[in-house]
Amino acid sequence: MTLMGWFISFLVIQLIHFAGTWKLYSKAGRKPWEAIVPVYNAIVLMKIINRPTWWVILLFIPVINLLMFPIIWIETARSFGKNSNVDTILAVITLGFYNYYLNYVADVNYIEDRSLKPRTELGEWVSSIAFAIIAATLVHTYVMQPYTIPTSSLEKSLLIGDFLFVSKFHYGARVPMTPIAAPMVHDSLPFIGTKSYLNKPQLPYMRIPGFQDIKRNEIVVFSWPVDTVQRFFDKSNIHIQKPIDKKSNYVKRCVGIAGDSLEIRDGYIYINGEKTVLPDRTKTQYIHKVETNGQLSATTLKRYNVTEGSNMGDFYYLNLTDENAAKLAKNPLVKSVVKQIEPAGNYDAGVFPHDSRYAWSKDNFGPIYIPEEGKTVELNAASLPFYKRIIEEYEHNDLTVNGNEIFINGKLATSYTFKQNYYWMMGDNRHNSEDARYWGYVPFDHVVGKPVFIWFSWDTNGQGIKNKIRWERLFTTVHGSGEPVSYLYYFLAALAIWYGVSTYRKRRK
Repeated sequence: MTLMGWFISFLVIQLIHFAGTWKLYSKAGRKPWEAIVPVYNAIVLMKIINRPTWWVILLFIPVINLLMFPIIWIETARSFGKNSNVDTILAVITLGFYNYYLNYVADVNYIEDRSLKPRTELGEWVSSIAFAIIAATLVHTYVMQPYTIPTSSLEKSLLIGDFLFVSKFHYGARVPMTPIAAPMVHDSLPFIGTKSYLNKPQLPYMRIPGFQDIKRNEIVVFSWPVDTVQRFFDKSNIHIQKPIDKKSNYVKRCVGIAGDSLEIRDGYIYINGEKTVLPDRTKTQYIHKVETNGQLSATTLKRYNVTEGSNMGDFYYLNLTDENAAKLAKNPLVKSVVKQIEPAGNYDAGVFPHDSRYAWSKDNFGPIYIPEEGKTVELNAASLPFYKRIIEEYEHNDLTVNGNEIFINGKLATSYTFKQNYYWMMGDNRHNSEDARYWGYVPFDHVVGKPVFIWFSWDTNGQGIKNKIRWERLFTTVHGSGEPVSYLYYFLAALAIWYGVSTYRKRRK
C-alpha cells in the first residue's frame, strides 16, 4: 500500500471513530468535534478513560497498536459503567464496534473517578500479562531481539546453539512492514506451524535513524533476500511470497560494503584490490583432504578443533582453519593436508550471477561492484545479470529486455542509479555457507540488526548438562578483539545486589 493509501485509510479510521464515540465524548463533558480531530481525539480519549497521555504514542507504533486497541475498547466501555465479562468480550470480538451500541442505543453515564484497579484476581492477572506482552514486543521489535544460531556458517566465530541478543538500534530499527502479525514470533506460529501474519496490508519501508553504519567485517543479521520457503528448515513448501520483514533471518559477516569492489582468489577475499585482514576473532574454515596412515581418534580431532568432517577410510575431509591445518599436517599419522579449492576458470552455475560468461566458483569469484546509494552504473547485456534483481525486486521497477535494448518503466535505459546501499554477506565457514556467493547482494532495507551479546550457548553433542552448556561463552560479546571474556559472574553479582536491595526495601516497608 502506498503512503497515499495509508493516509486515506487513516482518515477513514478517524471517521469510524467519530461516528462511534461522539456522543460518548459529550457524556464525558467534552465537545463532539473533539472525537474527529486526528491525534487530538486520542489525547482526549486518554483523559476520558483516565489513562496516561503517553499511551497515545503506543497507538501509532505498528504491531504495538494492535495490542493496544483491544485495551482501549475495553477501557472505554468500563468508563461508561460496562464492567462485566460479557461487556469485555463484546468490546473485543466486535473489534471496538461495541462502542456504537454504547453511543446510540445503551443508556450509559460517564464515570469520572472510576477505579482503575481490576475487580478480580483474574482481571489483574490478565492486565499484567497484557502489558508484559506489550513491553516485551516493544523491546523485541525496536530495541533488542533474541536470536539463535541455527547453522554452522559462522563456525568457529559463532557456534550452533549460541543464543544472541541482536541490537536493532545500532543500524536503526526497521519499522515492521507487516502490521497484522502475531507479536514476538517471526514467520510461523509456535507448535501450529502456520504463518503468523497477513500479507496485506503492507506499510512502506521506514527505519528509525541509527547511530552507526554497517562496517566492513561486522557480523550482521538480515532478512534472506531470496527467501521463498514457508519456514527456515522446511524446504517442502516453497515459492511462498513473503514480506521483507517476514523473510527468514540469516546471520553472516559483511565482508563488503556499498561502493566496494570485491574479489575472491583461492578462497581469500580482496576488497578494492587488497587482501582483507579479518578481525582476530574470525576463524575462517575450509574443507581439507587429509590423507593418513591410520585412524584419527576423536581426541585427536578435538585437539585440532574439528567439528565437521567425514571419514573416507584412508583419508578424511575435514573443515579446518589454516592454522589448524598447518598443525595437523605435523601429526605423525598424517601424510598430507590439501585445501580443496576450486581452480580459477571453473564455472559453477549455482554461483552468482548465474551466467556462463562469468566462469566463477565459490573459491574464485569476481571482481564485482557492490552498489552504493546514488551511484550510477552502465547498463548493458554484460552488466544486467548483476543488477537485474536489484532493479526489479529490490527497487520495484518494471524491467524488460528487447534484444540488446533494456527498458526500465517503459523507457530505454543505458544506465541505472541505485536507490539504496547494498552489502556482501558471507559465512566464515567458507565451504559450508549459503551466502551472497550464491544469491547476490543484500539491500539495506533487509538489514535486521547487529549481534552484540551471547547470553547462552548450548552444545547438543555434549554429554551431561555440565558439558552441554558452553560456560566459557555465556555473557560474552560478539565483536571485539582478543579472546572473548565472559561477564557471567558480573551479571550474577549485579543480580544478587539487586535482589538484596529489593528484599531490604520490602522489609523496611
